[in-house]
Order: sequence, then C-alpha cells, then structure tokens
Amino acid sequence: MISNYYFINFIRFTLLVLVQVLVFNRLNFFGFINPMVYILFLYWYPIKQNRGLFIGLSFLLGLSIDFFSDTMAIHAASTITIAYLRPMIMRFVFGVNYGFQSFRLGNATRVQQITFLALLIVVHHTIFFTLEIFSLGNLLLILKKIVSNGLAALVLCLLFGSLFSVRKE
Repeated sequence: MISNYYFINFIRFTLLVLVQVLVFNRLNFFGFINPMVYILFLYWYPIKQNRGLFIGLSFLLGLSIDFFSDTMAIHAASTITIAYLRPMIMRFVFGVNYGFQSFRLGNATRVQQITFLALLIVVHHTIFFTLEIFSLGNLLLILKKIVSNGLAALVLCLLFGSLFSVRKE
C-alpha cells in the first residue's frame, strides 16, 4: 500500500514535469499566456501526509521546472509558497471538514474543489509574476498575466483533472 502511494506520486511528479517542460512551456497563446499545469501535483498530493516531505517535493518540482525553463528559481519560490500555505487555503475552503482524519478531496463538492484549485493557482501566479517582473510600476502587467495565465491554467487543470480522475459509482 505504501509503496503504491510513493509510486503513484513519483509518476505524477515525473509526468507533470515532462508535460510542463515539453508541451506547455512551448505554448504561447496571444504572446503572453503560458499555462502552468504542474500545480496539479500540489493539488493532488494527499492531505494527511508528511508536510516536510510535501514541501521538499514542492521545492524539487519547482526547481525541476526552473532547471528546464531557465527561470532562476522563480518556480521553486512559487511552489514552496503554495505548499506552505496549502493548509490555510484548505481550512479557508473546506472549513471544519478539513480537520477530520477521514476528509478526502474527492469527497468535497465540485465547487469547493474548483475554489481550492483556483486559490492555489492565484497564489502561485501572484508570487511567480511578481518575482518575474519585479516592479510595482508594472502592476497592470502583473495583474494581466495573473488573470490570463490563471484562467488558462485553471481550465487546463480542470480538464486534466476530469480526464485522469477515477469516478466511483
């Protein structure tokens, strides 16, 4: 059981890095929209697992994307931030249900799942584009990139999520 858990997370990690680097980093919609779907790893990661391991894996995920994208640890900083803030975001979205041992993301309502994913994406993109542009003089450009890339990432993450989810009837 435990080895299956590690194997699944290793496969998710590897496939999301490969898909991000080989496919989505090469896309450039309207000149500035590059969807970041690797955030799904942080969304799918089991809730009650070791938090230190989760933050370490988040750092490795961001650093892997940075290595192939030549972005000087901006992805790593963004993924560590959302990995650290994930319990607070979950508490905000799921409320008291989050504290129970039996809570699973798949048992939450679809609206809660979308809200959780959207908040992860907004926080990630806010950190990422603020560090990338690094000038509050370009605040409108930062907001434009957050909104446009965030919507593209949300739509693609929802499509991937529905494509690879296991429905139990």
